[in-house]
Amino acid sequence: MKQSKNFYPVVFVMGALLIIALALAMIYILERLEEEQERTVHQHELSTVGLEAEPDTEGWRPLFNAHTLDGWEITNFGPQGPVVVTDSSVLLVMGDGLTGITWEKDFPPANYEISLQAKRIDGNDFFCGLTFPVMDEHCTFIAGGWGGSVVGLSSIDSQDASGNFTTTSMAFDNGRWYNISVIVDNESIRCFIDNEEIIYAPVGEHNFSVRSEVNLSRPLGIASWMTTSALRDIRFREL
Repeated sequence: MKQSKNFYPVVFVMGALLIIALALAMIYILERLEEEQERTVHQHELSTVGLEAEPDTEGWRPLFNAHTLDGWEITNFGPQGPVVVTDSSVLLVMGDGLTGITWEKDFPPANYEISLQAKRIDGNDFFCGLTFPVMDEHCTFIAGGWGGSVVGLSSIDSQDASGNFTTTSMAFDNGRWYNISVIVDNESIRCFIDNEEIIYAPVGEHNFSVRSEVNLSRPLGIASWMTTSALRDIRFREL
């Protein structure tokens, strides 16, 4: 069968285009590999967290390196949703109950400040349930519980955050980051949202505990309830 005289130029052009496409694909792959290597190096530089980390000039040590869950474990509540690290944040995806992370390394029982940023993405219950040690006891700071607005400590003298003297109400906007910090010393627990003191609870006058659902968050953990939330810039300093 006789080939058209236009056949060979077409084949040549198609071959050239294929070579160019393969070259561009190789360049793309190499660039992605370089970026991944840079992220790996950066991750290695930030991998030290907790008491092993060097404090900054104000005494803060990171508890989250913005790349992995180093130092944390996903809390096995049972019906929890997925937990992933993305965009320098810990994403707690809504499950059928609690979803959270628990600190695996050493942490002081008192005389510390812990700080983080948290936001509710979806859902209408608490987006930050921060469980922390109080001497030889534990307590949980709730932000946005019981329908989305309750703030308080669970539990004080067996009364949870919805019904003790720390109970208050606050409107929270979905998608907005809130600065949350808790200070525990030998005299009191103080909790702040966006640098405003929301809770003051004297230590020596009360018994502190956690609800049974969050026992697995002890000694230090963060969880959400049937809510998708994000956490970032988790850090602490000794006082």
